[in-house]
Amino acid sequence: MMMFKVWAVRRVWVSGVARFKAVTVAFVVLLLAAHAASVQAATATAVFAGGCFWCIEADFEKLAGVVAAESGYTAGKTANPTYEEVSRGHTGHTEAVRVTYDPARVSYPQLVAYFWRHIDPTVKDRQFCDLGDQYRTGIYWGNEAERQAVLASRDALVKSGRFKTLHTELAPASVFYLAEEYHQDYYKKNTVRYNYYRLSCGRDARVKQLWK
Repeated sequence: MMMFKVWAVRRVWVSGVARFKAVTVAFVVLLLAAHAASVQAATATAVFAGGCFWCIEADFEKLAGVVAAESGYTAGKTANPTYEEVSRGHTGHTEAVRVTYDPARVSYPQLVAYFWRHIDPTVKDRQFCDLGDQYRTGIYWGNEAERQAVLASRDALVKSGRFKTLHTELAPASVFYLAEEYHQDYYKKNTVRYNYYRLSCGRDARVKQLWK
């Protein structure tokens, strides 16, 4: 009889622990889901084309307030382009990045200002050592407020007299296609090759010359 009571008590205790664990797990899952939803709601995205997407992705990810930058293709005329197709220059796309950022830490106009200072806006259909319209620069706004910010930034740059002509494309955002996985965070995954390419392409030297 005593053994039965001990067994019954143990069974109730185990059952209670199991229920507690199940409730705890469910609560944690709900908290994580709520956090993810709040993070998503608190962020915004912006699309920029600055020549080689490896480089402009790396530049944006150094900016405080930027959550992530993803390499891809935009402003083209075909669906689901591949790197090989874009590289041949027949799809109309340009290499671009989609920047996810926290508006509470960095504003869209600040992103635009940062972008200008990491490209050469004086050349058409090229950036540094890369030639072709797939390397053209561009800012692609997502709404009217962004459009006004982009045009105001452009006008201020023109008014400054720093450059005679600007060739950066300014247009409404269109479909952004993610580039292949091996292009994402290329500067982190292939540090030596990336640094060699960036140096030999003369990107930083030219940017320093333009914006000193």
